[in-house]
Amino acid sequence: MPEDDERPAPATEETGRDRLLATFRRPSRAQAVVGVLLAALGFSAVVQVNNNEQDNTYAGLREQDLVEILDALTGTAERARREVGRLERTRDEFQSESTSREAALSETQDRVKTLNIIAGLVPVTGPGIRVRIEEVRGQVTLTSLLDLVQELRTADAEAMEFNDTYRLAAQSSFDNAVGGISLDGQLLEPPYVVDIIGEPHALHSAMTFDDGPIEQLEEDGATVQVTELDSLDIESVRTPVRPVDAQADTGQ
Repeated sequence: MPEDDERPAPATEETGRDRLLATFRRPSRAQAVVGVLLAALGFSAVVQVNNNEQDNTYAGLREQDLVEILDALTGTAERARREVGRLERTRDEFQSESTSREAALSETQDRVKTLNIIAGLVPVTGPGIRVRIEEVRGQVTLTSLLDLVQELRTADAEAMEFNDTYRLAAQSSFDNAVGGISLDGQLLEPPYVVDIIGEPHALHSAMTFDDGPIEQLEEDGATVQVTELDSLDIESVRTPVRPVDAQADTGQ
């Protein structure tokens, strides 16, 4: 019995189509890079087309249309500029009104403070002078003491205090009294020590001119010592006087 010839199975021939399909199934690294580059190129082309379409928005318009568009844009810009100017003026007015109110409030507070000092209602601290008057050969006259107070007030004395106890005010009054001088009904006894707050040099000069307060006091037989101080405390205050309401006359 004849033996069959053992022949190997013929190899399947690989066609070009098969090789192409295999390439797509297993892309190489180079093919991946090429794919990315192609995708980027396509995206750039799309963006360029869109930009060209936007740039051509006004390409087909007539000159008159372009002029109208330009006028409209110019008008919008002008209205915006006017609105900004209006808002800036409003802001400046508010700032000016606020500044005026603050200035008026500060002026009012300063005025109230000054009136309280003049009335002797609040303590005061500041530079000033201390005047010590001692009777040696005679009694200090009321006229000499009043001249002293008046000259100090003329030199812008802010506050005055006698004998570290009695506060002088705008409505204060002096009178002769046994053993000294009366200030608002309170007896002042020598030596008289007067503390005055104000500009020290100006206050001192107000007492030393010819025939001024110091000379008059010395003619009364007193010695006068004036000391300029950088800081002086006047702590005495006066009791506020409550106003009395006027009563209508009923005719009875």
